[in-house]
Amino acid sequence: MAAALLRAAGMQAAHAKDVAEILVEGDLLGHTTHGLALLAPYLAEIESGSLRTAGSYRVVNERGASALWDGERLPGPWLTLRAVDDAAERALRYGTGTVVIRRSHHIACLAAYLPRATDRMLVVLLSCSDPNSASVAPHGGLQPVFTPDPLAFGVPTGGDPLLVDLSASLTTNGMTARMHKQGKRLPHPWLLDATGQATDDPAVLFTEPRGTILPTGGVDAGHKGYALALVVEMLTGALAGLGRADPKEGWGATVFVQVWDPEAFGGVEPFVRQADWLAAACRSNPPRPGVEAVRLPGQRGLALKREQMRSGVALHGDIYPSLAPWAQKLGVELAAPM
Repeated sequence: MAAALLRAAGMQAAHAKDVAEILVEGDLLGHTTHGLALLAPYLAEIESGSLRTAGSYRVVNERGASALWDGERLPGPWLTLRAVDDAAERALRYGTGTVVIRRSHHIACLAAYLPRATDRMLVVLLSCSDPNSASVAPHGGLQPVFTPDPLAFGVPTGGDPLLVDLSASLTTNGMTARMHKQGKRLPHPWLLDATGQATDDPAVLFTEPRGTILPTGGVDAGHKGYALALVVEMLTGALAGLGRADPKEGWGATVFVQVWDPEAFGGVEPFVRQADWLAAACRSNPPRPGVEAVRLPGQRGLALKREQMRSGVALHGDIYPSLAPWAQKLGVELAAPM
C-alpha cells in the first residue's frame, strides 16, 4: 500500500519499494512516529518538489575505505540502504567502511537499517542530523542549535542483534508534534519554555516565543546529550562539508554510516562470545523494584515485530486519517484493517 501511494505520486519503483519497507519496519519495531506516520508528509514533499522521485546519488569524494555522496534530495531510505550496503562491502575489503551522505531527504527510523549489516555479522554505526531545522538548545542555553540528532548502533550476537537507537535529546520532534496535535502533555518535563523553565507541555515548541527540547540528561545532566549532539553534528555535517553553516534547502538529512567487520580485528567468533556474555549478564541482572526484567536494546522492538508479523501491524490511530486524502487524490486503495 505504501509503495503504491509513493509510485502514484511519481516515485521511481525501486525507490518507492525501499521507502515503503523502511517505513513499515519502523512500525513493526514500535517506532510509531517514524514509520508510516511519515508517509503523508513524504507525499506532500513529493508534491512540493522538495523530494526528488528518481535518479541516483553523486560521488563527491572517495578513497578505499570511505566515500562522500551527494544525495541530490533523493529519498533518504533508498540512499541510506545503499550506503549501508556500500559501507559493508568496504568493511569486508578493508576492515571498516564509511559513507557520508549530504543533501539526503529524511531517513525515517534508524533502527530499521541496522539488521542490513548485523545479518551479515557486521557491526554498524548510523547517525544523522538535519541542517534545515533546530529544536534542541545546547546545555545551559535557550536558543535551539541542533535537531534531536539520533544515533543507532547494531551489534551481531549469537541470537537477536543488539539494536541501539537513541537521540541526543530527551524526546523527538515527531513525538512532540503528535502530543501537541492531540492536546496531550509529555510523560515528563522534557522541554524548556522560552524563559528556560522545564515543562511537559509540547505547546511551547509551537507558540512564540518558542521553547526547546532538552538534551539527553535534562536540566541536571544535559551536558551529556549536548556533547553527544556535537559528536553527531561533526560526524554528519562537518564530515560532509555541508551543514548548518550553509543555506537551508528543506527538510532532509546529513547521514553518517560506518561498518566494521569483526573478522578484521579479533575475529567473528571471539566478538560474538564477548557480545553474548555481556548480553547474558544484562538479561540476568536482578531487576530493581518496579521493573519486570532487564531488557537489551532492541529486545522489545524485535519481539513486537515477531508478534506483528503473526497478527498484523498495529498502526497508530492518526496514520490512516492522514493517508485517506492522499489515497483519494492518487487513486490508491488503502489496505483494509484485519
